[in-house]
Amino acid sequence: MGGDLADVRLWAGELDAVHERFVHRFSRSEPRESALAYMRGLIAPLQRKNGWTLAEEAGHEGPDRIHRMLNRIEWDADEVLDDVRQYVVDNLGDQDAVLVVDDTGFLKKGTRSAGVQRQYSGTAGRTENCQVGVFLAYATSRGRTLIDRRLYLPASWTDDRERCRRAGVDDEVAFETKVAMAKAMVRRAMADRVPFRWVTADAAYGFSKGWRSELERADVFHVMATTRHDTVVTRWAIDHPVHDLFNGLARQKWKRRSCGTGAHGPRIYDWARVEVRPWHRPDRRHWVLARRSVSRPGEISYYIAYCPVETTLDDLIRIAGSRWAIEECFQSAKQECGLDDYQVRRYPGWHRHMTLAMAAHACLTVLRARELDAGKAETDPPSSSTSASPRYDG
Repeated sequence: MGGDLADVRLWAGELDAVHERFVHRFSRSEPRESALAYMRGLIAPLQRKNGWTLAEEAGHEGPDRIHRMLNRIEWDADEVLDDVRQYVVDNLGDQDAVLVVDDTGFLKKGTRSAGVQRQYSGTAGRTENCQVGVFLAYATSRGRTLIDRRLYLPASWTDDRERCRRAGVDDEVAFETKVAMAKAMVRRAMADRVPFRWVTADAAYGFSKGWRSELERADVFHVMATTRHDTVVTRWAIDHPVHDLFNGLARQKWKRRSCGTGAHGPRIYDWARVEVRPWHRPDRRHWVLARRSVSRPGEISYYIAYCPVETTLDDLIRIAGSRWAIEECFQSAKQECGLDDYQVRRYPGWHRHMTLAMAAHACLTVLRARELDAGKAETDPPSSSTSASPRYDG
């Protein structure tokens, strides 16, 4: 998007529309106004987005109003998130959408910020002193944005209730694994009747047989990355290692395909699939999917898929590749909406900041989708028919 006056007015108008969705969640005018000012500051072209710079952008004399809104005034960030999620559904809702789960790290100094400790950060690619948030993205052909978030609290935190209380963590907040958080977010999307067709996640989540089983019992289609050590049921064994399924597989079974476009162009791999669990309902199938590096054939990644009988290999490749949508969300939300640019230490403040940053990101995503729609309407001939095969729409 350009930076001219028309764009600024467009952004401001759409932020007002997003804000109007949840303005009733605030009982006083000050936090209502501060929330809007905060979102405006998050998408403003500021080099740093902290309390002082955001307050200055909003015309405040100091950061007190911003800090009160994030840390002290009572309002429910989950209720606001419900309204933001509905805004996304109203503008981007697609029955073929993909729900994508992943986590991202936020580097921090000190030991007082809720959930902070030395732990692995996928963002840094190494163990760092950081917070880790688990997120759910909503990916469609028109755009992708974040629709849920939870701050991961390591056991070192939940085992120390006094430390938790100092960071604003209520006593009823118990330890949850990241997989448990992912399950809860997908369940919440289903309960809120978010339309979607697929769920996907990387191996840190997809390796969980319990979660895959839960999704299958709900008849939710999924393509979940897993590790070579995972096992499946086949005609030959109850615990058949997934990597053994592709030993000696005929060369013609491997298909060279792109699973999407990355920063360096199309992501090209060799792909193959093998059916497993053959004694299941006739209208569903289970597959193990293998993705092999073209330049380094020894590097193979694996996926477990549950899908309709008519699902093609190309369909599964597309869903597996859609996992990168959440990485794009993290990158754009951090660069454009200050997702990682915050100075809150307390547990409620983290969720409040993330919610408002996600609202700002959803706003920009919807505006871009409308731009694409307008361009498509100008260049494409009218279509006489449409096709859709809804999977889950509540």
